[in-house]
Amino acid sequence: MTDEAPPTLLFTDRCMLDHQPGPYHPESPSRLARILDDLEARPVAGTEVRQAPWATYEQLCRSHPAEYVELVTRMRGKHARFDADTIASPGTVDAAYASAGAAVHAVNAVYSGAARNAFALVRPPGHHAEPARAMGFCFFNNISIAAEHARAVHGAERVLILDWDFHHGNGTQHAFCDRRDVLVLNSHRWPFFPGTGAVHEVGHGAGEGYTVNVPMPGGMVDADFALAFGELAVPIAEAFRPDLVLVSAGFDTHRDDPLGDMRATDDGYAELTGIAQRIAESCCDGRLALILEGGYDLPGLSRGVRACAEALTGATPPQSRGPTKSGVEAVRDAQRVARRYWPQVGS
Repeated sequence: MTDEAPPTLLFTDRCMLDHQPGPYHPESPSRLARILDDLEARPVAGTEVRQAPWATYEQLCRSHPAEYVELVTRMRGKHARFDADTIASPGTVDAAYASAGAAVHAVNAVYSGAARNAFALVRPPGHHAEPARAMGFCFFNNISIAAEHARAVHGAERVLILDWDFHHGNGTQHAFCDRRDVLVLNSHRWPFFPGTGAVHEVGHGAGEGYTVNVPMPGGMVDADFALAFGELAVPIAEAFRPDLVLVSAGFDTHRDDPLGDMRATDDGYAELTGIAQRIAESCCDGRLALILEGGYDLPGLSRGVRACAEALTGATPPQSRGPTKSGVEAVRDAQRVARRYWPQVGS
């Protein structure tokens, strides 16, 4: 990267550490603290860490009904349990506003040219949050809010959302399943929480075909995920021609993650980031923003984030080899469904 080239911007806010769902909860403050401490001790060349303004009420209400935003906001400074896994502490509401704000300003940065690309390092995560319901550790759907902001403020006509988290991004899918201006492609463990994301879930009405799911069995390796995104996301994106690419970047597919049974590595996350970059460079002048979702093994999470950041700054990602038989079968099943709507998808 030349001196004149814009940096990769990493948006975060340490107030997110004040969201404390409980001492044994997997979505702990130590997740983000480990990432930020590692980046502070060993900065990734070509990146800059920025603190973004918090999301506004208007920005949140583009993705969530006002009544729901107000319900969450009223919990500021309080303890509350939204469901068995989604627990608020006195600092949670500020953390949730900050998380959504980081996602919004990552979009602003790539549209303004202030960043070559961006990564919102946030918690609580967002992709399980339904329009009017918190669930799965999530309160506001950060990536949905970012996509709606791009549509409303930057005039994006088409947004591509890629989700490689271990768990299906149900909230994101449901936010856009009847629309064709936002295409959502998920790879995820199946069957597993939250119980959505079957291969035949393709959206409905005007949005039919603009939801793409790649449900996968356990034990998938780097090459399986690369196959899914390379043989589905790439040809679909070339036909869809997004104005912006957003990624729900989850790291709970890591081979050491305590909540998952996948076998991804740091190199695999760099490879997936490289695929997303190629799509963005081909379709939308490189406009790409990653938004942190899951990942519960602290060393694996921080190394995975670093691997993605290095790829975003221009490091050449590795190329995996040898997908598993089960992985190939899962991708072929997804291709057969997607081909009904996207004939560019190969066999």
